[in-house]
Parts: sequence; C-alpha cells; structure tokens
Amino acid sequence: MLNRRHLRIKVLQILYAFYQSGEKDVLKAEMELLLSVERMYDLYIYLLLTLPELKRAAENKIEERKKKIRPNEEDLNPNRKFVDNKLIRSLEANPNLRKLSEKRKVNWIGAENQEIFRKMYLQIIGSEVYFEFMNNGLSGEDEDKQFAIQLFKNELINSDYLFNYLEEKSIHWLDDIDLCCSMVLKALKTWSPNKDSFDILPLYKENDDEKQFITSLIKETLFKDDENNALITELADNWELDRIATMDIILLKMGITELQVCPEIPTKVTLNEYIEISKFYSTPKSNIFINGILDKAIDLLKKDGKIVKVGRGLLNN
Repeated sequence: MLNRRHLRIKVLQILYAFYQSGEKDVLKAEMELLLSVERMYDLYIYLLLTLPELKRAAENKIEERKKKIRPNEEDLNPNRKFVDNKLIRSLEANPNLRKLSEKRKVNWIGAENQEIFRKMYLQIIGSEVYFEFMNNGLSGEDEDKQFAIQLFKNELINSDYLFNYLEEKSIHWLDDIDLCCSMVLKALKTWSPNKDSFDILPLYKENDDEKQFITSLIKETLFKDDENNALITELADNWELDRIATMDIILLKMGITELQVCPEIPTKVTLNEYIEISKFYSTPKSNIFINGILDKAIDLLKKDGKIVKVGRGLLNN
C-alpha cells in the first residue's frame, strides 16, 4: 500500500516534531513513526467504510419517509437504485474489511458519527452525480461501479463533514488523505461482479522491506546527527545552521543518511526524492538549495567510500 515517498514524508514529520521538542529518545521517535504509519492505515479503513455508511443513511431516510402520517407514492415506493448498488453492497459484506475493522477498532459506530453521514447524505442527494445516476434509467454492474467511484471521488472525499471529522481525529491525516483516497479508488476499481469482492491492500507489501526502511532511516538519521550537522555546515559554504530553514536541514540529514545506509536505493533516486519532497514541505527555493548540497555530499561521500550501492545495476550509481 505504502510508497517510498510517503514513507519518507512520515519520517520527515516525526523528525520535525522530534527536533522541535528537543526530544532525545531515539526509540521513542521510532515508536512514534510506526504508530503514525498504523494510523494512516486506519484512515484507509475509515475511507473504505464511507460508502456502506452512506448507504445506511439512505436506508434510514427511506424508512423515515415511509413512517410519515401521510406518505405519498414516492415515500412508499422510493427509488432504491442507490441502496441496491451492487458494488457498495459487496463492499459492505466484504469479510476481510469486516475483520480489519473489528481488529483495528475502526468503525463509524455511534450517534454522532451517524449524524455526520445523515448530513452528508442530505448534501449528496443534491449533487449532479447523484441526480444523474438515480434518474438516467440505466442499470447493471458497470453502472453501479462507475457511480460508486464517481460518488467517492467527487462528493465523499470533498465533504466538509468528513474532512472536519478526520482533521479532529489526527492532524497527520491531512497529509495522508490523498494517498489513502487513491488506495480506496484502486480498491473500488478492482471490483467485478464475477468475484464479488475487493482487493483490500495490506499495510506493507508482502515480502518487502518498507518497515525496515523507515525504522533504519529514522534511527540512523538521529544517530548521525552531529556528523550530518558538520557536513551540512561544510557544504553550505559555512553558513550557520540557524540561517537554513529547519525543514531543509532535516531533509538534508535524511538524504545524506539514506545515501549511506540504503545500499539498494540508487543515488539518483534518493537525490530526486528529497528534491521533490522539498517542493511541498519547505520554502519555494529549497529544492534548488537541497539539490546543490546533496550533489556536493554525493561527490564527497563517494570519495570517502561512504556510499556503497549493491545489487543489479547499482554498482556505479
């Protein structure tokens, strides 16, 4: 589920908080990092559960209308195209999703949460996506699938009700939501009526080393702190560190560390990744500064024999 760039951003977030607080406990930083990644996976599960919850809100509304003192024909015989959506029903019945929800205690249970979905449903029924689906006269699995995807992408993830709830649950989720939404959309697109199921992505890829990558990166960056400070000062033409943006310093420390402790990652990949991250998390000119410093660091570290790449195609990178 997780890509390396987002994992680097997770390490960046924890290191920033670590340095700002003056914390010295490396093990605590590592534990905070792993917990933050776990919470991101919780967000993925929360988002997967939104469509079934919205369906439940629609069913409740249908039942309320039937109980009117003087129900009309539409109240008694409502358009059930949304609540009968096959993809959403399949997602609701998915055993793997149910197990994950129970195991991680991630759910939308509770009157307050149900009120959120009631308001979201009332908002969504006025949308163009919903109106067209309910009234276009089309039916079938493809129609249901396309609608569910469009509803999630255009309406659900743009709902202020959902956004405010997630923001209150975790401030880090604001950085995670784009990736998690893309993972939900990927899951929805895997659905087919033939297998009537979904590919619920795991937290870490099977037989991969993402967890080792982030724990090694954060620990080694902290262990090499004094060494990295000295190198950055030298390469930044003896600028005082307090004249360099804090985020730039952390990104440089991470990049210099990764170059040395991740032999399987090409040098160019490390360089490009930290340049790209700086465009979103630091100052407008940070990418140029980081590019220049890391270029110098690569030359120096190679000369000192501190960058050693192993694996096919990496010996000279």
